[in-house]
Parts: sequence; C-alpha cells; structure tokens
Amino acid sequence: MIGLLNIVFAALDYGLENLPLWFYAAQLLLLPAMILPMRYFPQASATRDFLGRAGLFALGWAVPFAIYKFAHDVLSPVFDPVASLISYAVTVLLFSLIFAAIRRPRAG
Repeated sequence: MIGLLNIVFAALDYGLENLPLWFYAAQLLLLPAMILPMRYFPQASATRDFLGRAGLFALGWAVPFAIYKFAHDVLSPVFDPVASLISYAVTVLLFSLIFAAIRRPRAG
C-alpha cells in the first residue's frame, strides 16, 4: 500500500510516464523492509523506558521510510542528498518520539 502511494505521489509530481523502472523496483523493496522490522513495534509498545521505546520505533521505521523517502526525493532535478538525509533523520526522530509518547505501556 505504501509503495502504491509513493507511485501515486511521484506520478502527481513528475508524471507517470516519467517514472523510471528502478523507481518501481525500489517500491518492491518496501515489502521485506516492512516485514523484517515488524517485531520492533510490539516490543516498543511494551518497553517502559521512553528512550528505549522511541529507539525501537525508530528502528522499525528507519528502513521502510528510507526507501519511501529517498526513492521519491532522488527523482527531483534539484535533489540535494544532504537535505534529504537531514529531512529523513528529523522525520524518523519526530515520529519515534511522538509514538513513544502516545504508545506507552499501561501502568500496572
């Protein structure tokens, strides 16, 4: 589903006929990239330590979001690898902290 959304968003930005074949192949990488780190999310939800919980959420999102983000970013004619990497790191950090705050284990 995420790969399909990335194709739709890229097609809206650059036109479906302008998307290279490697872009479609990169979307197939999302399947193993999402399945393999799936085990981090239940662990994160059960971890009491806030930073540990945030770190597990970050590990779960790191690879799938990297594929999603960089595959789309590199299509841009003004692609800046440093800006893309900083944007990626900030987004993963923010989502990890937010989810660590709202998905904490129950007291007890």
